[in-house]
Amino acid sequence: MSRARALPEHALGWLHDLGRWIGTWLWIPFFRVRIRHPERIPATGPVVLVANHSAFVDGPLLFGMFGRRVVFLVKAEMFSGIVGPLLRWLGQVPVRRDVVDRRPLTTLLDVLRDGGVVAVFPEGTRGTAGTGGDIGRARQGAAWLARAASAPLLPVAVRGTRRPAGAGRRFRPRVDVLVGEPLPAPTAPGRDGLATATVGVTEALRTLVRELDSEYRQVTRPEAAGDVREK
Repeated sequence: MSRARALPEHALGWLHDLGRWIGTWLWIPFFRVRIRHPERIPATGPVVLVANHSAFVDGPLLFGMFGRRVVFLVKAEMFSGIVGPLLRWLGQVPVRRDVVDRRPLTTLLDVLRDGGVVAVFPEGTRGTAGTGGDIGRARQGAAWLARAASAPLLPVAVRGTRRPAGAGRRFRPRVDVLVGEPLPAPTAPGRDGLATATVGVTEALRTLVRELDSEYRQVTRPEAAGDVREK
């Protein structure tokens, strides 16, 4: 870690900030993005952001949304070819799914101890058609990071980025980003403490997703409903 940057050592701070700036307007031609309750995002200090994940674009979309540097866990398969060095320079951290490796979490813990924000999709991959990006099999990495760094957990729900199966091309679909209330840093020890914190943030995310789903269901025009369907 390079102190006072809140980024991993391999990151280029100027490139990370440039990427976030681009991310504030890059999606305007493609989506009608609405961020709800941005005031709930802590302005300073360590934060573990946890979000549902239903489409590839969710991560890049959130990257420029929060007015702070954000370091994401990104699946290792993305770090191939010319994209790999760019992701590293932007400060993103590769993680291999279903492989026990504490190095990514250690890197993120350093970011948090430097007062930074890290983002985790706790189901570890994009939601399938059956889950639609709801939190299916939540993992405990986010809770471990929050407890180790005494950082609040910030649930964030995203709806509208995923095209429904069988639907045609959509013109600037509505995308909602709903920021939840920060949850206090977990303090209970042991695996039971992590499990309890994981259940708490999972339920918080599900509540946010249900809130957005309920709003979408009240929309009479099907094309405005984004990726949400009645279950």
